[in-house]
Amino acid sequence: VQLQASGGGLVQAGGSLRLSCAASGRMFSNNGLAWFRQAPGSEREFVAAISWNGAYTEYADSVKGRFTISRDNAKNTAALQMNSLKPADTAVYYCAAARSAGLGTTTRGIRSWGQGTQVTVSS
Repeated sequence: VQLQASGGGLVQAGGSLRLSCAASGRMFSNNGLAWFRQAPGSEREFVAAISWNGAYTEYADSVKGRFTISRDNAKNTAALQMNSLKPADTAVYYCAAARSAGLGTTTRGIRSWGQGTQVTVSS
């Protein structure tokens, strides 16, 4: 699975952004998908994950209630809706395909990464 993320940008605190992830490869619907992020000087961290059929989702505590992950297997796309953004959300965001059909919540559970998209939240 090859992934390409888009939709990042500069937004004021309290604003919203929607990240998109376009996938190629016929194995897309067999894999869980996830979003991770990495701020300068920090390790890549888990943000949100969704199972192969969208039935299960999981979120980092820091984004629960503000971010929503979704996927459309018919279109080979995934999305991350981010609301009530905070300066602490500033990072490069990566979409990723899990090794399994379930929830890939650790970097070890990821089989392929897309290129990142920068999200900057100003105060």
